[in-house]
Amino acid sequence: MKADYKNWMPKGMILGTQTIAIVFLVLTYFTFDNYTIGKLFWALTVIFIFVSIWMQLMHRAFSYDGKRQMSKQIIDGVSSYVDIPDGGKCLDVGCGSGALSIACAKKNPNAQIIGIDRWGKEYASFSKDLCESNSEAEGVSNTSFQQGDACKLDFPDETFDAVTSNYVYHNIPSKDRQAILLETLRTLKKGGTFAIHDIMSKGKYGDMKAFEKKLKDMGYEDVQLIDTTDGKFMSKWESTWMGLSGSTLLVGTK
Repeated sequence: MKADYKNWMPKGMILGTQTIAIVFLVLTYFTFDNYTIGKLFWALTVIFIFVSIWMQLMHRAFSYDGKRQMSKQIIDGVSSYVDIPDGGKCLDVGCGSGALSIACAKKNPNAQIIGIDRWGKEYASFSKDLCESNSEAEGVSNTSFQQGDACKLDFPDETFDAVTSNYVYHNIPSKDRQAILLETLRTLKKGGTFAIHDIMSKGKYGDMKAFEKKLKDMGYEDVQLIDTTDGKFMSKWESTWMGLSGSTLLVGTK
């Protein structure tokens, strides 16, 4: 049995984009005599062809079975910062297919990893059952998974010895993603560690240097913002064409 972590660029999205491109191509053919409408449909055809090519390249780069395996590199990189004491607990927010939860479980075999996700229809291939199946395939027994809301976690303050997340919060419609970070950190015990990776660009998160200072003023220790697009997880060029510019790892201790 082999774990199946799926792909951050689902095949269904690629097929849907290709289908739309074909539809516009057919409409172009049937409206060829109408210059204005025909030209519009042809422009849309070209756009969707290029988008589908971009999505295919993303799928190839993210594939766990491919040559680049960027997803695996990122998961392994984030989990390397997650340090949990024996008997401790870690929360993985937005666990998806369970990849980061399982990586943390392997690194911390004497700790309990709890993964939560809303498992929305936009990523229909991800599910609680998939996470549990992947844990079984990887031979780990110190994981558990449940449905949850990153904006309002169903856990008391200072519940976990570590909290982590990977590429989750930028997908949540919000005018204040720093507040979502604070909601996650609320559940972290004093002395606990955190490792949160996301696209922390100013447009999505605001001033993260000011947020770093805010955490330090609140008593957090060793707070760092680590650029992961400088070769750590990906190159600048990869982050640019993939739309991952601003990818940053927020790490520290409460």
